[in-house]
Amino acid sequence: MIDIKRLREDPEQYIKSLKGRGGDQGLIERFFSLDQKWRDNVKKINELRKQRNSLSMDVSRKVKNGEETESIKDDVRKLNEELKLLESEQSEIEKERDITVSRIPNLLDESVPICFGDENSKFIKFSGNAKVRRDSLDEFNKFTENSGKYEIIENTYSHIDLSERMNLVDLERAGKISGARFYISRNQLVKLELALVNYAIDFIGQRGFSIVEPPPMINGNSIWKATDEGTFNEAVYKIEGEDLYLISTSEHPIAAMLMNEILDQNELPLKVSGFSPCFRKEAGAHGKDTKGIFRVHYFKKVEQFIFCKPEDSWDYLEELLKNTEDLLQSLEIPFRVINVCSGELGSLAAKKYDIEGWFPHQGKFRELASISNDTDYQARSLNIKYRTPDGNQFVHTLNGTAIATTRIMVAIMENFSTENRIEIPKALIPYTGFDHISVE
Repeated sequence: MIDIKRLREDPEQYIKSLKGRGGDQGLIERFFSLDQKWRDNVKKINELRKQRNSLSMDVSRKVKNGEETESIKDDVRKLNEELKLLESEQSEIEKERDITVSRIPNLLDESVPICFGDENSKFIKFSGNAKVRRDSLDEFNKFTENSGKYEIIENTYSHIDLSERMNLVDLERAGKISGARFYISRNQLVKLELALVNYAIDFIGQRGFSIVEPPPMINGNSIWKATDEGTFNEAVYKIEGEDLYLISTSEHPIAAMLMNEILDQNELPLKVSGFSPCFRKEAGAHGKDTKGIFRVHYFKKVEQFIFCKPEDSWDYLEELLKNTEDLLQSLEIPFRVINVCSGELGSLAAKKYDIEGWFPHQGKFRELASISNDTDYQARSLNIKYRTPDGNQFVHTLNGTAIATTRIMVAIMENFSTENRIEIPKALIPYTGFDHISVE
């Protein structure tokens, strides 16, 4: 949630930011309309209460003097009825104003490129040595701005074909028991996924993060305050008949676990790494990646999360980015980093980096991780503060993917495969116990 006081003081910066996201200025106009009604009602309510107090004092005085009070009591009853109506109206105005405020996105950081479409996000860097077919070279050069290191290869292999040939995934039977976008992981792919999780937990843990595994379900109050409406509608599964939702990322329960708490300064920064299953409706992905395991309804993820002081959050954004870059470099996966353009940001993030891996068979870059600074926006909704000599202040929250298992497994299959063999990245071999997967 945004800072209402700041919005009242400088609405133009919010209008500019909202336009940069492609949002409707009417949202802010709606807030000020409701806010004015609320302010007017406050004056009316205070005036009526003042009148009621004055009449009540008159009643007390007249009772002491033995005078008639019924007419004044009638006036008090009328005032109480009028107050009750105004207070009820005020409560509805407050609810509608709060809903309106919750839909106003975070202020964009000045470094965010103002544009629309993922393809227009600002290229930051490329890392690794990509394997590129000749017919994909233009695509590769375009999205690395001719700065990417690569080698030309003749043959690439689909993770779907490799999975079937090596008996790693059963999509047909998964569809029979669960439907589309589910999969049954088999044999060495199960071990590869576990290896990725354990490797990422160790890797991030060595950088000062404590590890948690939150509950796989979250209540309505927590999820609505931890995320935005767009993410909720596109991703989150509801448990029928319960005030519970399946988590789409450990970010949300980690953020919500400190809801309504006040931290001491010496507790910050608080760095938490969350391991969890992730459940996603993928409602906005109709027709995309319907085969294979790149985009599925269920996967596992290791997440990074930081609660910190406001003055430190931009440094920690770069730290989270570096952690994920270093992890992917250790797995020898080629990738590029982009500064996500304004029109593609969710409501919470003031700025977001995406890390996109190179997929040789697909001949394109695809998202592997996102790193976001939500500044105080998420913390305001969740009411998470820390003590300072000048009073309590809201913390800043940041989050970043370490590893999302299915996408990394697809990246490994496409980048380290021949027709009948998938090499395991050297860093993972101590965790898998094998150095390759091959046709049985």
